[in-house]
Amino acid sequence: MKIYMHKSLSRKRLFIILLSIVTILSLLIPTLGNPSVVNGEVLVYQDPTAAIPDRVSDLVSRMSLNEKIGQMTQVDRRYLNSDQDIATYYLGSLLSGGGSAPTPNTPEAWADMYDQYQSIALSSNLGIPLIYGIDAVHGHNNVYGATIFPHNIGLGATRNPALLKQIGEATAKEVAGTGIDWTFAPALSVARNERWGRTYESFGEDPEIASSYATIIEGLQGTNLNDPATILATAKHWVGDGGTTGGDDQGDTQISEQELRDIHIAPYLNAINSGVGSIMISYSSWNGEKLHGHDYLINDVLKGELGFDGFIVSDWAAIDQLPGDYASDVRDSINAGIDMIMVPDNYVNFINTLRTEVNEGRIAMTRIDDAVERILTKKFELGLFESPYTDRTYTATVGSQAHRDIARDAVRQSLVLLKNEGNILPLSKNLNKVFVAGKNADNIGYQSGGWSISWQGSGGDITPGTTILEGIQNAVSPSTTVTYNERGIGIKSDYDVAIVVIGEKPYAEGNGDKPGNFGLERTDLAVLDKMKRAGVPIVVILVSGRPLIVTDQLADWNAFVEAWLPGTEGGGVADVLFGDYNFTGTLPMSWPRTGDQIPINIGDSQYDPLFPYGYGLTFP
Repeated sequence: MKIYMHKSLSRKRLFIILLSIVTILSLLIPTLGNPSVVNGEVLVYQDPTAAIPDRVSDLVSRMSLNEKIGQMTQVDRRYLNSDQDIATYYLGSLLSGGGSAPTPNTPEAWADMYDQYQSIALSSNLGIPLIYGIDAVHGHNNVYGATIFPHNIGLGATRNPALLKQIGEATAKEVAGTGIDWTFAPALSVARNERWGRTYESFGEDPEIASSYATIIEGLQGTNLNDPATILATAKHWVGDGGTTGGDDQGDTQISEQELRDIHIAPYLNAINSGVGSIMISYSSWNGEKLHGHDYLINDVLKGELGFDGFIVSDWAAIDQLPGDYASDVRDSINAGIDMIMVPDNYVNFINTLRTEVNEGRIAMTRIDDAVERILTKKFELGLFESPYTDRTYTATVGSQAHRDIARDAVRQSLVLLKNEGNILPLSKNLNKVFVAGKNADNIGYQSGGWSISWQGSGGDITPGTTILEGIQNAVSPSTTVTYNERGIGIKSDYDVAIVVIGEKPYAEGNGDKPGNFGLERTDLAVLDKMKRAGVPIVVILVSGRPLIVTDQLADWNAFVEAWLPGTEGGGVADVLFGDYNFTGTLPMSWPRTGDQIPINIGDSQYDPLFPYGYGLTFP
């Protein structure tokens, strides 16, 4: 802008005029387009020195019904009709479901994506930041190159709450390094039936383990959520998902209230006492009534009796399974106490439906305000209003060696030695010839299981890591010959030992339910038969998310190790196999003799497992 000075205007007078203009602009500019300032005063909700309850109250008082409904809406990023809808509909949360990743799938791309979404959210009327959720259930497992820890069933075998806190801290840093604020973990499910496809997400069949593992929440959330190295945790799935009849995923848990409390609610007590920020509701039912509409268990028990003051989120499109039409699904779930709905796709319909239910008086405004206050409280506690964008200082921690070292230690501690005939283990590193076989020996995808890069998981080199075979090759002396053939072709009697790594292929909920045969796969049995005919000592390592029926084969094995789903750090298996560390893991689940015994749990009146709950050998 050019300023032309009239010849009769003195320089001193011009200076006074310009100073007046600057002063006026300094008062006006911060107000224009900035919701944090009104009439030159900072709004309470934007004042970092104000108490969080005051900030929440001030912000809610300024929000329209549309803005409140937006805060209660969570959308998977894949289903945004337009990124600008984040601001248009005042969306309060996005998530990445399994496989919902940016291209390329790198930590930097995740951070860039998050920051772009956040900038759109902040452009809306009140500038309320997003909270972004992800299933970081065994590390930041959706991100290529992240550290993938053993699944919960393996961590249950460690009986080590301090280790769980370490894993929580490491996971939080990796998640924060990609911008994301919130993980849908830990699962506090108490798996009571091995046929359930989510058994590996449970710490074990007895609530004692999950109850002691509130330490992972402390690791994820830290002592102050405002710390940039922390994220919000979610206890899931409320409640009884591990106790469904027949192990049917999303099925019906048909038990008394006392049993529900003693087994399935018990782990939540320590989680709530540890300040877990959110709780996710289960797809399943309790005695025929879907949990997503269960007013008694959510409002009366969880929020009332147990005093949970965080916010409650639904599972993926789970309200759609409630009886009745969509309007009643929305109405019943919100009135039952759910604060945020993971839609996750048709969000416009959800928003319009919820608005109608409120306007017509079927959902009280007090219920809406309660939900929004709970959500906003966590956003303030996380410091999102002051620091809404990715702290890039943590991006480099994704897949770092320090975190992989923790994961390798977790693998060592999770292994359970079930048989060691003639003390064949530990193996000498100076053996002459070692034969390795089995489909799970050299496969990062198989040993990582479901919820690894994609929802159901997959085989192959899905992400960087060390396979069990590579761990064995790295452990032995340079003079030892290690021969590998997946199908066991080439085994001869002159080998000192055959290490056979067998087990399950990856799966997640639904696909993982196993109502039929519970034995080993035919390909595994064929490999084992080759080893037996060769007449060499056999060490079997089982990679699985649950116990499998091995009763008929066990007599042929000199040693038997349950490795669960160890994740990316397969070197931890070799560390123990070759004696650098001893076995310390014990069974978090009873091991059935036959499929007919399933379900089998400690405390059953007819309890005769192949290996009992808590069993685990060590070296001499």
